[in-house]
Amino acid sequence: MKEYSADIAIIGGGLGGVAAALGALRSGRSVILTEEYDWIGGQMTSQAVPPDEHSWIEQMGATRSYRALRNGIRQYYRDHYPLTERARAWTDLNPGAGWVSRLCHEPRVALAVMEAMLTPYIGSARLRLLKPYLPVEAETDGDSVRSVTVRHRDSGEKVVVTAPYFIDATELGDVLPLTGTEYVTGFESQKETGEPSAPDEAQPDNQQAVSICFAVDHVDGNHVIDKPANYDFWRSYRPDFWGAPLLSFKGPNPRTLEITERSFTPNPGDDPLEVDADQRLNAGDANLWTFRRIAARDNFVPGAYASDICLVNWPMIDYFEAPIIDVPEDIYRARLKAAAELSYAMFYWLQTEAPRQDGGVGFPGLRLRGDVTGTDHGLAMAPYIRESRRIRAVTTVVEQDLSYSVRGEQGAVSYRDSIGVGMYRIDLHPSTGGDNYIDVPSCPFEIPLGALLPTRMSNLLPAGKTIGTTHITNGCYRLHPIEWNIGEVAGLLASHCLDRQTTPHAVQEDDAALADFQALLHKEGIEIRWPVIRGY
Repeated sequence: MKEYSADIAIIGGGLGGVAAALGALRSGRSVILTEEYDWIGGQMTSQAVPPDEHSWIEQMGATRSYRALRNGIRQYYRDHYPLTERARAWTDLNPGAGWVSRLCHEPRVALAVMEAMLTPYIGSARLRLLKPYLPVEAETDGDSVRSVTVRHRDSGEKVVVTAPYFIDATELGDVLPLTGTEYVTGFESQKETGEPSAPDEAQPDNQQAVSICFAVDHVDGNHVIDKPANYDFWRSYRPDFWGAPLLSFKGPNPRTLEITERSFTPNPGDDPLEVDADQRLNAGDANLWTFRRIAARDNFVPGAYASDICLVNWPMIDYFEAPIIDVPEDIYRARLKAAAELSYAMFYWLQTEAPRQDGGVGFPGLRLRGDVTGTDHGLAMAPYIRESRRIRAVTTVVEQDLSYSVRGEQGAVSYRDSIGVGMYRIDLHPSTGGDNYIDVPSCPFEIPLGALLPTRMSNLLPAGKTIGTTHITNGCYRLHPIEWNIGEVAGLLASHCLDRQTTPHAVQEDDAALADFQALLHKEGIEIRWPVIRGY
């Protein structure tokens, strides 16, 4: 069996894993980075989800390297795509002109930029990238991880990875059970967390929906797929709280829970530069076509794109029938297959039965764009994971730390050990326990270092959704720029501890050591407080 060793081993190559690698590599460390899928980048690439970001992202509230990623995506379009002169001159270019984000783009572009960010380190042999490999075994010594064994997805080849520090950047926290690290799943009880929105008793199997997204365009001709085998089941499925069949344009408004009807108008001919993707003003989902559009054809010279490209990450494809965490492998695969079948059923319904504004039904000109998502089967390469296993942490972020209804104008709790900032509504999709949306306002918040520290394990750090949040606060800590911030700090922290011959827990506990690390983060372009503007 092959064995590879580095200063830092990062298991999982999503946004947090890539950011962790960059942080460690900039610090002069050697890194092994593994990824289960063919693409690095996680929710922004293999899961195909355009960035979910706060309203001030163009000015503040992101790390310097995340801003470099965003700038790189825009520059890639300017360098390689046939933009109109008007779009090319648009400083805050939004290639898809989607309403969910000020930067909606095709996943391959983000992939290309992240690969370019990592390539120099591969060339210098400081980074070894292993894909597609997933973790299957681990060896520990007391409170320390000695090695993680990863297996090639296709060939079954196993590789043993050793390092002084390990970072879990998997989408579901897969390293945690392998190493015996204490963790939580699902909904904590109100008795444990004191959270206003928590249930009386813990519900570990009550986990947020998983979705398998897909991209579509709309062109002339009939592109209707074969009727999915389970279509009739999904066509008649009507969740108790939905107020309509799941396969419809009706459903709960996430913020009010009132049953609302959305529209769907392919290629509406709107002006891309008039789109103002500000979630404070407009949730953006009234027209599902433009909600998560990732290519607006009018941003490109005439004829370059026959159609807009729309990314389907809508409530109707949320699979909340059963959990996927801590179930046997065959059940896990079966449930992901069922989630994919739901996505195919939704697409077929759009092609054949969806109501049109002209009074007809169906959009037979819709095409699955698996070439955009990198697959032959037409859907995204990986499932969109909203909720992971979460470490039992030194600090657990709870709802009352940042809920606007609790904190009001005083803002979120300010942590002495802040290592980053973030902002998003507490956005919980329907869950496997039968819960409707929980989508409530939050305050701009900080990321405490204690949330990155397992209560016991000394050399294992999380790099994403595995941090010490709850089921509720995960709903606002799970988004793209926040995952990147968490991962980047994890990589920098492991490097810092190797440099200082200390431990992450010692850095967090000692005021002087913490200040030293926070000063490093400042130099690395990581904001740890939201600005308070005063005269000087």
